[in-house]
Amino acid sequence: MTQTTIGAHGVDILFPGWEAAMAGRRVVHVPTHAILSARVEPGWTSEILGMRSGLVVSGYRKLGTFTHPSGVRRLVSMKRGMPLLRIRTVRDETGFDEILLSTEDADDIARRLDGSRAR
Repeated sequence: MTQTTIGAHGVDILFPGWEAAMAGRRVVHVPTHAILSARVEPGWTSEILGMRSGLVVSGYRKLGTFTHPSGVRRLVSMKRGMPLLRIRTVRDETGFDEILLSTEDADDIARRLDGSRAR
């Protein structure tokens, strides 16, 4: 499963094994200054994510890059039954407008990201 760690300079997202092939990268670094907001949603989002490069197992798993017809570009690693962390980012810095990650640590990560942005 995708791993997320927070350091002094931002968030690192690791896509292990086969996930790296679906995500099109093994590691993504999101610098603190490129994080616009972080919030937790109760779980799986049913919103239309758009065209994808990656994997979708309907109703269970979404992993890859999704581009909405409006132009919003998202990096997604979602798994049904887990809290969803939604990080809005500066696209020029990260390549994405949003990063959607299913993780049991979503509340803690969002709280820590909000705290690091407030400084």
